[in-house]
Amino acid sequence: MYKDKKIGVVVPAYNEQDFIGQVISRIPDYIDCIYIIDDGSQDATYRIATSLADRDRERMRVIQHKMNCGVGKTIVNGYKGCLSQGMDIVAVMAGDNQMDPLQLQKLLEPIISGDSDYTVGDRISRIQHMQGMSYWRRCGNWILKWLTRIAAGNLAIRDPQNGYTAIRCETLKRLNLDKIYPRYGYCNDLLIKLSATRARIKHVAMPAVYGAEKSKIKYRYYIPAVSWLLLRGFFWRLRFQIWQKGEM
Repeated sequence: MYKDKKIGVVVPAYNEQDFIGQVISRIPDYIDCIYIIDDGSQDATYRIATSLADRDRERMRVIQHKMNCGVGKTIVNGYKGCLSQGMDIVAVMAGDNQMDPLQLQKLLEPIISGDSDYTVGDRISRIQHMQGMSYWRRCGNWILKWLTRIAAGNLAIRDPQNGYTAIRCETLKRLNLDKIYPRYGYCNDLLIKLSATRARIKHVAMPAVYGAEKSKIKYRYYIPAVSWLLLRGFFWRLRFQIWQKGEM
């Protein structure tokens, strides 16, 4: 537990055999429940995760998707698992080792103090935090930041593509998790839905972390796909906020 709160962590992983062991070993001891979701990996990710989970069966559970379902669906399945275990807060720490566990407390504190329902890491509001981030990634993040702000009707959104997040489980229960976008873009979809219901969203400044891992996102395909998602989300939000008939 962390300050009398039960904390769960979801670790989505797809072909992360080189990093999954490091990620699992660095998860803090105060975490009560860990769901490692292997999204149809074609390498040794599942075998490594299962081997490590066998050493800590009280906390760790490994779920394997036989086919790749998408990172959004993967995280949703982890959310459901943590909810079933009675967690108070659930965080997401990706299997590619890009999320520093030392930063996790920064995401938890605003929720525990009652100031926020959903916290998101923010790598792009400070120049010094963007070291190692490529020019194309910076441009892509800037474009998607503004498109997400418009779609969500929330100009306070800073780094919508950052998957390092934490959410209050009471807030999570109000969402229809089966309606969350299943692939890359889920984070934008969540921000739209949470903004529409006036959930309190806080962005927490932290540095980007890049090492030997390679991003699986192809921005020339990703930006058009997410832009279409955001357009649909914009009209969904208007309908929801005006008539309160949209489905979460």
